[in-house]
Amino acid sequence: MIYHLIEYLDSLYDFAGSGLFQYLSFRAGLSAIISLLISLIFGKYIINYLQRKQVGESVRNLGLEGQVQKAGTPTMGGLIIIFSTLLPVLLFSDLTNIYIILLIITTLWMGSIGFLDDYIKVFRKNKKGLKGKFKVFGQVGLGIIVGLTMYFHDDITVRNEIELNPGTNEIVSISDEEKSTTTTIPFFKNNELDYSKILTWISEDLKPYAWLIFIPIVIFIVTAVSNGANLTDGVDGLAGGSSAIIVLTLGIFTWVSGNVIFSDYLNVMNIPRSGEMTIFIAAFTGALIGFLWYNTFPAQVFMGDTGSLTIGGIIAVIAIAARKELILPILCGIFFIENLSVVMQVGWFKYTKKKHGEGRRVFLMAPLHHHYQKKGFHESKIVVRFWIIGILLAVISIITLKIR
Repeated sequence: MIYHLIEYLDSLYDFAGSGLFQYLSFRAGLSAIISLLISLIFGKYIINYLQRKQVGESVRNLGLEGQVQKAGTPTMGGLIIIFSTLLPVLLFSDLTNIYIILLIITTLWMGSIGFLDDYIKVFRKNKKGLKGKFKVFGQVGLGIIVGLTMYFHDDITVRNEIELNPGTNEIVSISDEEKSTTTTIPFFKNNELDYSKILTWISEDLKPYAWLIFIPIVIFIVTAVSNGANLTDGVDGLAGGSSAIIVLTLGIFTWVSGNVIFSDYLNVMNIPRSGEMTIFIAAFTGALIGFLWYNTFPAQVFMGDTGSLTIGGIIAVIAIAARKELILPILCGIFFIENLSVVMQVGWFKYTKKKHGEGRRVFLMAPLHHHYQKKGFHESKIVVRFWIIGILLAVISIITLKIR
């Protein structure tokens, strides 16, 4: 809103200082600071309100050290993250930008699903919360919205050829924007994959139907990442800290991809207007870090599904919009291994029960962080070590910009 107000005033009165708001770095910095302050200052008020309303976590006794003591800790803390993110975005971003619109829709959509799940758990006293099929319907619905928008919206384009003057970095020539279903493959030379080629190798006439491939891929990514974030939210600070690392890395990708000079220098796909996502990412990162102030051990508040499903959905949509979704298995390695540990545990248990009449386990408990708790590691040590691994994976993801 402030961004559009200053644009309007500048058009009428040549408003002093309006040039600052043209810089993504300035608006991103403001967004990060303000979202951090909002989450720190108003987070305490939200936590106190949740306590007064007795919005406490009901904890199943799984035999984990310190688990029973967490019963009654306020949940639905994801509201802090959502509120702290959206307010700076509404103030400092270009609200006509299609990527910003998509991310706002994603935040509200997944936040609503998570909130409904937490509401059923807390107020209806149903520990299972929202039925799994309804969560999946919500994730699929978001995937369809994002997939259709990415495929058909005229403002979502790429540029394939940019030529700069090596001495001055001035643009010599630049290709027209074009619609594309191209994405980035890490570690490969000529590292681009066009999803439409999955069909056009059969017949070129099938190219208009590439959305039949693209949209299911988007749905799968949204569902997988949001579930991964949800499973990771099991010990104090793990999901919030890991997500902040992932989101900050995606911010680097979006800034580079949206900048003509840096995308040409690093020889990565130029995505017009995608740089505006940096504003959202900065606000989101600030909100996550501010939330960690209250969520690190011993947690004063849990994010609940209101936070974890929203975080996963936002990460997935940013990666898809930045054409970096194929890097997610590396960048979101923590989410991936948490997901995989549950799949392995359940699959092996069912297989051995059918074959031997008794279910056997791969891990002491799944998801993976509970396995280490069972082995006697303190949850703070588990969280910090997972963060370190997350930073390592983020660095590897960043260097894929040049290693091919």
